[in-house]
Amino acid sequence: MKKIIFIIALLILPFGKTMAQQTPAKVQSEAITITGATAHIGNGEVVENSIIIFENGKITDVGASGSATPKGKIIDASGKHLYPGFIAPNSTLGLVEIAAVRASSDDTELGSYNPHIRSIIAYNAESKIVESMRPNGVLIAQVTPRGGRISGTSSIVQLDAWNWEDAAIKLDDGVHINWPDSYTRGRWWLGEEPGLKPNKEYTKQTKELKEFVLEAKASLKAKDIANKNLPHYAMKGVFEGSKTLFIHVSAEKAILEVLSFSKEYGIQKTVIVGGDEAYKVASQLKQNNISVLLKRTHTTPNYEDDDYDQPYKNAKLLMDAGVLVALQNSGGMERSNARNLPFQAGTVAAHGLDKEKALQLITGNSAKILGIDTITGTLEKGKEATLFISIGDALDMRTNQLEKAFIQGREISLESHQTKLWKRYSNKYGQ
Repeated sequence: MKKIIFIIALLILPFGKTMAQQTPAKVQSEAITITGATAHIGNGEVVENSIIIFENGKITDVGASGSATPKGKIIDASGKHLYPGFIAPNSTLGLVEIAAVRASSDDTELGSYNPHIRSIIAYNAESKIVESMRPNGVLIAQVTPRGGRISGTSSIVQLDAWNWEDAAIKLDDGVHINWPDSYTRGRWWLGEEPGLKPNKEYTKQTKELKEFVLEAKASLKAKDIANKNLPHYAMKGVFEGSKTLFIHVSAEKAILEVLSFSKEYGIQKTVIVGGDEAYKVASQLKQNNISVLLKRTHTTPNYEDDDYDQPYKNAKLLMDAGVLVALQNSGGMERSNARNLPFQAGTVAAHGLDKEKALQLITGNSAKILGIDTITGTLEKGKEATLFISIGDALDMRTNQLEKAFIQGREISLESHQTKLWKRYSNKYGQ
């Protein structure tokens, strides 16, 4: 019997080895000191020839060389760059593996009003797409549902874990609303003119949304908690301020209506997601303390009268007006392209924004908007040691070459399905 089990194990071993994901790193067991690197703090500051020490998963010292005594394992990063882990908001990482395979697609729920749907439950920590983020420095993500008028509730995870419980940094951080489009494009496949035209259903759709919100507020006042309406009850945190309301909206007119909606219904924390024309109402956003998660930089302008480089300079226009801004990657091939966030920030820097401010778009600013800035997002004492060493400028695809990366002090693997294929075929054609 033992011989049979041994033979079966030998047969399974090669298959398991080729299919297995990278094993999550073990808990940090000794202090680590990184010396000599140019440290990009993530709040606009840069420390040349830095020293950073972390133990038990937390940063204990950070400053210029000589400001602290090295402890434990010492890593000499002279001539290299040190960054906080990049953050990918509004992503479906871990929710969809192969879009064409329905069984591996879990980012959308049936129905239109689903604030009670928790995306974190469906998160697959062993996703090969998740694994492919890390070699570019993307170490944290907001896992966000899609579809419907109210898609559901997002959560924030770190990208090196056995399961969603281990991955979670902040559970149920916000509810996501897809605001009705004030304009629609003609469906050419039905013989309609392909250009933009007013959405005839806009008033009806916004009225339905507002009615749901009113019903939710009224429902929460009811004393019969035993028979509570789950979708309504899921909105409780939005009204109390413990959850952020992320409203996906792009057009100027619709953004202004969102501001009125937020005031009218007492929403304490509102974030605009997408915001193509947010720069046109920047002063109102600033006045109302509304943050913006801009859609991907690497795209074409939405409208014929937009400047050709409008997507590249939107972030600078908003930041110059005092609006808190970060980048996200919604759009086509959103999941796989999330790893390109640093290069999108680099494009913003190439079009007028200071390089360190551009870095904030995917580090410190993202953390503030997602409500995790007390624990991560910048290289500061007391925060989690989620960071990486790059041989060169991490916002430039030519020099973004990670040498080491750490999540909560754990040194993680930078191997992925793609790096394995690269090595395999490099060897083949190199011969």
